[in-house]
Amino acid sequence: MKKQLIAFTAFTAITIGAASQASAASVHTVKKGDTLWSISQANNVTVQNIQNWNNLSSTIIYPNQQLQIGGNAKEAEKTVTPAENGANTYTVKSGDTLFVIASNHGISVSELKSWNGLSSDLIHPGDKLSVKGTVKKEAAVQPKKASAQSEKATTQPKQAAGQSKPVSAPENASKELTVTATAYTANCPGCSGVTATGINLKANPNQKVIAVDPNVIPLGTKVWVEGYGEAIAGDTGGAIKGNKIDVFIPSKQAASNWGIKKVKIKVL
Repeated sequence: MKKQLIAFTAFTAITIGAASQASAASVHTVKKGDTLWSISQANNVTVQNIQNWNNLSSTIIYPNQQLQIGGNAKEAEKTVTPAENGANTYTVKSGDTLFVIASNHGISVSELKSWNGLSSDLIHPGDKLSVKGTVKKEAAVQPKKASAQSEKATTQPKQAAGQSKPVSAPENASKELTVTATAYTANCPGCSGVTATGINLKANPNQKVIAVDPNVIPLGTKVWVEGYGEAIAGDTGGAIKGNKIDVFIPSKQAASNWGIKKVKIKVL
């Protein structure tokens, strides 16, 4: 990962310089197949820039989402209108993020996720979120079946650390393949912890990221990995060629325990 990261550092310096020359902010409407990586390349900025401008805590985006490219991130916050006085729920609008919704209602993201049974930062326009007090059953964003799936999702970090319980596979996969999987950690001598797509793994140790061969799985692709869970193809590696992947695990011991194994991957 070291060689790739050195090259990426130089690229980041170039793109940041180009971004500073932008005269005004613009808005990008996410299309099907878009990733933060592809959007950053098209607009000559970095993935981290886009996340900062839009208060994104992960690299997950969805079609029709409005992303600010350039300018001040506070401008994006104006798209969120707090719930009316006395109201306990908020209806998600296009371009909203959990961070912005929580900030506009004077609560924390962890409270917002807890009240609504959310196991990730993914929300969609039209979702009803409880923004005050304990969420009622009828006000929950997810139906009972989805809630059961969310409970399984909360166990994924432990499973990725080497536990034997399998992680349930999603049904909406567009492609499936079998690969050889190894594991890596950002806490190694000389490692910056920044992936080829700009994800800072030291600052975001719970982020699920895999290193891939971009010719097999394009960077920015969302995938499901057997025994690891849902992740972003956000890194590369000199030895990662063909049907090989490297899964990121924050603990050095857990990464070592992963070893080398054959796993199934589903492209979502």
